[in-house]
Amino acid sequence: GTLRIASLQLPLAMDPSKHLPSSAHDCPYWTTNSGAPVWNNNNSLTAGKRGPVLLEDYHLLEKLAQFDRERIPERVVHARGASAKGFFEVTHDITHLTCADLFRAPGVQTPVVVRFSTVVHERGSPETLRDPRGFAVKFYTRQGNWDLVGNNMPVFFIRDGMKFPDMVHAFKPNPKSNMQEPWRIMDFLSHHPESCHMLTFLLDDVGIPRDYRHMEGFGVHTFILLNAEGKETYVKFHWKPMEGVECLLDNDANKVGGENHSHATKDLYDSIAAGQFPEWGLFIQTMPIEDEFKQDFDPLDVTKTWPEDVFPLQPVGRLVLNRNVDNFFAENEQLAFCPAIIVPGIHYSEDKLLQTRIFSYADTQRYRLGANYLTLPANAPKAPHHNNHHDGAMNTVQRQEEVNYFPSQFDDVANARKYPIPSSKVSGQRERNVIEKENNFQQAGDRYRSWPADRQERFLHRLAGMLSDPRCTSRIRRIWIEYWTQADKDLGLKLSMRLSGGSSM
Repeated sequence: GTLRIASLQLPLAMDPSKHLPSSAHDCPYWTTNSGAPVWNNNNSLTAGKRGPVLLEDYHLLEKLAQFDRERIPERVVHARGASAKGFFEVTHDITHLTCADLFRAPGVQTPVVVRFSTVVHERGSPETLRDPRGFAVKFYTRQGNWDLVGNNMPVFFIRDGMKFPDMVHAFKPNPKSNMQEPWRIMDFLSHHPESCHMLTFLLDDVGIPRDYRHMEGFGVHTFILLNAEGKETYVKFHWKPMEGVECLLDNDANKVGGENHSHATKDLYDSIAAGQFPEWGLFIQTMPIEDEFKQDFDPLDVTKTWPEDVFPLQPVGRLVLNRNVDNFFAENEQLAFCPAIIVPGIHYSEDKLLQTRIFSYADTQRYRLGANYLTLPANAPKAPHHNNHHDGAMNTVQRQEEVNYFPSQFDDVANARKYPIPSSKVSGQRERNVIEKENNFQQAGDRYRSWPADRQERFLHRLAGMLSDPRCTSRIRRIWIEYWTQADKDLGLKLSMRLSGGSSM
C-alpha cells in the first residue's frame, strides 16, 4: 500500500528538563517509544519479500510487546465503571462542625473526579446486572485529596472486614463453573443475619439503577467531623440526585442490557457532552458523640442507617459533573480511591469495616497500579506536596534534592501545623467478637413495611427466586425463613409458603 510520509522536521530546541510525555507534544510522524523515527509502520522487516521476519526489527517487537501489556489487572471489585470530572460547591456553612478547608465558606468550589461502578462483575460486564453501584468522589482540595468512597446503598452486607474476602468470593463466580450462583450467596449470607437490611436494598427495585445519573450515593460508614476547636461530631454523608431516583425493573433491565451492555456509561458521557450536566446535592446527618450509646443500634454499625426523623438531612453543597474524562484508561482504569485518604477536619470512626478498608483499598491499588500509583496524574494532589516517599517501580517524579531524610540541617522543610484529631481514649481487652447491639432485623422489617404491596411482592419474588436455586438446601431456606420472620412475621409466612409451593398472595 501507499505509505504516508511526513517531513522529518526536528525541533529547533529541546529542553529535556521541562518535557513530560504528553500527546500535546506529538510530532507529525511515527516514532518508537524512545523517539526514533519510524519510516514504515505497515510492514515487518523480513529476509526477502516473503520472510521470515527478522528478530532485529525492534519497532515490530516494541509494538507487539507494548500491545501485549496494554491491560493491567482489573479491580477485584468495582472493575466495571465510568468516570467524569466537575466541581463541588459549598452552599451551606458547616464550619461549626468541621475545619476542613473545602467547606470553609459557601461559594467555595473544589475540583473533583467521580467514578461510578458496579461491584461484583468483571470489567466488560453489563451495567444492568443486579448489583450495588460504587459512588466514589475524589476532591482535589487545597489541603490534599479527600476520597469519599461509597455506594448507592446506605448499608452493607457485613460489619467486619475479616469477612470481606469471603463475601466477595461468595458473590463472585463459582471457581469451578465460572458462573455466579445464588446458592453460594444465600449460603454465605445465611451465616450473617446482619445482611438482611442490605438485601432489602439489593433485592428491592433500587437494585438496578436506571443509570448513574439517577441514583443516590452514600458514604455508607460513619465518619467524624472536627471543628477548629477540636469538637467532634459523628457524620454520615448522602448524595441526592437532582434528577431524582429512577430504577429499572427486571424485564426492562433485560431489554436495556440486551441492546447495550454499556448503557450507563453511554448515558453519562452523552449527557455531559450535550451540556446536560448531572448534579447531586450533598447532605449530612450528624450525631453528637455523647449520644452514641443512647440508640437501640450501634451508630458505627455499617449495616444500619440513622433514622432521618431523629437525625435529619442537612444540606451542605452540590456536585456538578461538567467534563468527560480526556482518556478512559488514564482517568478511569488508573483512577484509584481509598477511604484512608482524608483531610484535616475529617477523620475515621471505629467502624470495623471502615478500619479494614483503610488498609485494603490502598493495598489493592499498590498491587494493581504499583507503589507510585498516587503520583499518576488522576490520583496526585493538585495542591503542593512534599515528602521523601520516592523511587520504586515507574517513579516519574523529577527530584533534584540531595537530602532525602528528615530532619536535616541542609533542608528547611518542617512539620505542618498541628490540626485537630479525635481525642477519645482507646482501651480494652484484646478479643475477637461481635458488637453488642446487633439488632439485625428491625431496620430490615421497617423498610419492608414502608413499601406498597406491589413493591413488597417484587422483593418477595426476587428473594424466593434466590432461595429456589436447587442447591439451596432445606436448612438454608429454613434459616432464611426464620430471619425474615424476625424482620416481619407476614413476610416470613409468605416466604415459607412461596418456597413450599403454596400461594403467598
